[in-house]
Amino acid sequence: MSLCSPALAQLVFLEPLRSSAPSPITPAPEFDKTVIAITDIKLGGAGLSAKFGTGFCLDAICRFIVTNYHVAKMTGPRNIKGERVIKRYLATGPDDEGATLNGGQSISPTKFTLSRDLAVFELRHPVRKCHGVSFSLEELKIGQEVDIYAYPKDGINPFRNLLKFHGTSIGETATGLLAFEYSLSTGRKIRPGASGGIVVDSASQQIVGILNGIATNGESIALAVPVRSLADFVNKIQPILGETLFPRDKSSVSPTLADLYPKLMPSVPSRILESRSVEPEDVKLLRGKAQLLADSMRNFIAVQTFEWGSKGSRPAAVSAYEVQVIDGRQQFRDYPDGKKQYNDLPFPDLSTAIVSRGEWSDLPDMVGKELHLKIHQAPDAIVENKRIKVFQYRADVEDGVCAWQSNFNFGLFTIKKNAIVSCYGEVWTDDDVNILRMSEHYELHGKWKDYMAVVTYGWLTRTNEVPRLIPLTISTQAEYGKRIHWCRGRFINYRVFDSRVKVISNLRRPLDSDSR
Repeated sequence: MSLCSPALAQLVFLEPLRSSAPSPITPAPEFDKTVIAITDIKLGGAGLSAKFGTGFCLDAICRFIVTNYHVAKMTGPRNIKGERVIKRYLATGPDDEGATLNGGQSISPTKFTLSRDLAVFELRHPVRKCHGVSFSLEELKIGQEVDIYAYPKDGINPFRNLLKFHGTSIGETATGLLAFEYSLSTGRKIRPGASGGIVVDSASQQIVGILNGIATNGESIALAVPVRSLADFVNKIQPILGETLFPRDKSSVSPTLADLYPKLMPSVPSRILESRSVEPEDVKLLRGKAQLLADSMRNFIAVQTFEWGSKGSRPAAVSAYEVQVIDGRQQFRDYPDGKKQYNDLPFPDLSTAIVSRGEWSDLPDMVGKELHLKIHQAPDAIVENKRIKVFQYRADVEDGVCAWQSNFNFGLFTIKKNAIVSCYGEVWTDDDVNILRMSEHYELHGKWKDYMAVVTYGWLTRTNEVPRLIPLTISTQAEYGKRIHWCRGRFINYRVFDSRVKVISNLRRPLDSDSR
């Protein structure tokens, strides 16, 4: 049996939004457990040939290995540290926008974009006794001290040692690479084979760049791809992992916080015939901001990640879809290959599950338009060191505002049941009544109980664009058979459509595995 609903009911709190991807561990100084030598030895007509590079663990359990694009194209290893490579992701290529012809001491001239000189190998099993460390997206300052870890080739000996080079940041090149002046390590310079190593901030011990070259004029200058390029790449190929490793810093509130006040109780009806009372000015302003938020989300594309499970257990299913909203109509497409398109979010392969629908837009639309919704402004509160305004709302069954839908899946056919229910929730805003969080609770009668949803919003700020509020997270949960089932989702890779853009569905140029 499955359940879905176009809207939502209360528990004391939502299950925390944990990702199924392993969380990055606390950085440790043992970078020999993070940085890995990549060697590709082949037997050809001229005998044995060996090509060398460096990589490092992306995730906490080391199932994904990061290196440079030019290393991946040059080496093409089938195994790394004894674990089989099952997939290769390339961040750039000869057809990439901004691609230039690049060469080096040990590689043939290849066309790619330097600032995206990245590749990721996915392994069948994690590398034992290896782990990832955390990353920093902070902009480097001139003179900031760093340490570079890599496996450069040393003479004709194929067995390499991890070397550490100390350096300082000297700025960013015109091609978008980070530049560092470094000192020798035991009298040796950075040599071929070091590409794909890591640049670590000496103070925080966080990775700030991926080593991909050295100066060609003989100076001791190392070049590296910024971590922000890696974050963009990982968010495209592994969005759930990307959201875990590179969380966004937005002025939003946590999606796991509970409502601040008890539910708004219905007012005692008066026997005297009265006209509808005039709403306070702040409530009118909230309705206007809610409608503006709903209208601003009528055209966009984003990647939406999902996890399903029950309380007290790890996610039982994970997925990601590209959500397309065109003139307010929502549809989903398989991600990343985009082979299938759906009008509704597909249910996971579980016997019992809930799915989120369009609460991120339905809730602002409801608060903005439904005049039968009673709204009350509660006292302001301090949440996560931010002052917020709190508005409570409620609608009774006779108001006809909230509808609940249950889907009973019998394999060959599905039975849908709809019911009008009473609902209530809270809206949190900043001082300017910009919406940061919305919750909704359904008062249900039957096997399903205590349905609740929380949506959080944050600011999307881009160069030459007006900042706008966008949905960040969505969480739903309900109790069935004395077990709480939940669905959690995040929005990433957000793209906004101009209303003049014409969208053509099901038109796609095939891309092979070597393309961006």
